[in-house]
Amino acid sequence: MNRYIITVIVSIVSLISFGQDLHFAQSFQTPLFINPGAAGVYDGWERVIINQRNQWLGAGTQFNTTAIGADINLGKSTMNDKAHLGLGIQFFNDVGGDSKFGNQAGSLTLSGILPMGRSGHTISLGIQGGFGQRKATLSNVSFLSQWNGERFDSALPGEINTLTSFTYIDASAGLYYVYDGGKNSFQRDNDFKLKIGASVFHINQPKFRYAGGSAAEPLYRKYVGHIGFVKEFSGSPFALDANAVQFIQGPQMETLLGVMLRYRFVNGTKITGNTQEAFFGFGTYYRFKDAIIPSIMIDWKGFQFGISYDVTISELRRAYRGGSLEFSLSFTNRDHSLFKTRKRRF
Repeated sequence: MNRYIITVIVSIVSLISFGQDLHFAQSFQTPLFINPGAAGVYDGWERVIINQRNQWLGAGTQFNTTAIGADINLGKSTMNDKAHLGLGIQFFNDVGGDSKFGNQAGSLTLSGILPMGRSGHTISLGIQGGFGQRKATLSNVSFLSQWNGERFDSALPGEINTLTSFTYIDASAGLYYVYDGGKNSFQRDNDFKLKIGASVFHINQPKFRYAGGSAAEPLYRKYVGHIGFVKEFSGSPFALDANAVQFIQGPQMETLLGVMLRYRFVNGTKITGNTQEAFFGFGTYYRFKDAIIPSIMIDWKGFQFGISYDVTISELRRAYRGGSLEFSLSFTNRDHSLFKTRKRRF
C-alpha cells in the first residue's frame, strides 16, 4: 500500500512543481545555475561541468536531473588584471514522477568581468538567455478512481490526458564578487578566497499552459543570494570551505548551508604554476527542514569530482526513508588557454 501512496504523492508533486526550479545539493559545482555573473570567473581558462542527480533513489518513482555546462574566458590577460568577457553555455534534462514530467532547457550566458588591478578583487555582471520545453503524460499515473478496494487497477478509467507540450523563452541576470587573498601573498598556507553574489532568474516570467483550455501560469521569478569562502590554516595542509545559498521563488524558499574540510595532498607552485595543488574534501551540507547531505570532493590536476547523498529528515520520510544521490565532475584548464599561445598560469 505504501508504494501506491508514494506513486500518487510524487505524481501530484510532478504536476504542480512548475512553481519551483530544479536544484542540486552541490552548489559549488553548479555556478551558472546559481549566478550568471559566475561565467568565466575562476582560476583558469576553460571549464566543463557535468551534474547528475537521482532523487528518491530506490523508490518506485524517481526524479532524474542531468546537466552539462561549459564556460570560457575571452580576452583575459596573463595576470588577470584587465577587463574581459566570460561566455558560458549549459543544457539540462529534468524528468520526474510517473507522469514523466519533463523540463529540457538550454541557455547562453555572457558576463563582463572587471579585475581591480592586482589586488585580488574581481566583480562581474552576467546576463543569461535561453529556451526550454516542458511536457508530461498521464498514461502511467494512478488515480483514486482506479482503486478497487484492494489495489490500484490500471484497467479502471483514470483521468483524460489533456496535458500539452510547450516551449518558452527565459532571461536571467546576476552580480558576482570574488576576493582572492592569495594574489597578495607569497605564503603557501595562508590563502583566503571569498565569493559573494546575487542573481534573478526568470526575469520575464514566462507563461506556462499545461492543459488545453486552462489558464496560463507564470513561472515565478527566482531570487538567489549566495556567499562562500575558503580559508587555509597557516602552516597546515588543511583548509575550511564553507557555502550558503538562499533561494526565494514565489511562495517557496530553500536554504542550503554547507561546510567542508579540505586536505591538500599536493602543493601547487604559486608563481610558475608548473605544479597544481590537489586536495580531498569531506563535509556536510544541510537543506533547511529537508535533508542532511554528507559530501566528499576530490580535486586533482584540474579535475574535480564530487559525490553527495541527501538523507531526508522532513515529513516526506514518513512515506519513503531513502535519499537522493548526486554526482558531479568538472575539468578546469589551469595551464594555458586553448585559444591563445604564450600564456602562463597566473
